[in-house]
Amino acid sequence: MKAIQQLKEEHEGVKVMLAVLERVCRKLEETRHLDQKHFEKILEFLKVFVDRCHHGKEEELLFPALAVAGVPKDGPIRVMLQEHEVGRKYIRTMSDAFAGFASGDPSASGEIAKSGQDYIALLKDHIEKENNVLFAMADRLLPAEKQDELLEGFEKIEEERIGIGKHEEFHHLLEKLSAAYLK
Repeated sequence: MKAIQQLKEEHEGVKVMLAVLERVCRKLEETRHLDQKHFEKILEFLKVFVDRCHHGKEEELLFPALAVAGVPKDGPIRVMLQEHEVGRKYIRTMSDAFAGFASGDPSASGEIAKSGQDYIALLKDHIEKENNVLFAMADRLLPAEKQDELLEGFEKIEEERIGIGKHEEFHHLLEKLSAAYLK
């Protein structure tokens, strides 16, 4: 498997979680009800899998490799980094609002839903740009040896950031939440 293919496959899992989050936010807006255990797991996925692991692979390995290959740092790479930061802001806002909601503040539900919807819109657009523009550049500019090197680095990040077995745990979570919200 090529490094870029792994990132694309991770995007597919992220899209599933975004669909789950969309349903959760819609239900929260309509009923002010939130399965708190599920939402804790959604936040964990977004913080650990999406940000620490997936974005970590891009920021620490892929983007520097693309810069060395000639992609301007102040072009698409800068845009992707800025979007990662905006996504982190939305996750912090959702987390803070969820803490208020869990402490009994029902008004926090609106902030959870709004930040969730903003995050979903950002990430859907972000994934499309990466899959169709940035990753196409990477496939064109990075030779097979560099992709192999990146893939090894990706595995190391996964082990260090989320731990052995956690990736599979997240896949099971996606299956469980898909069954609960998307069927």
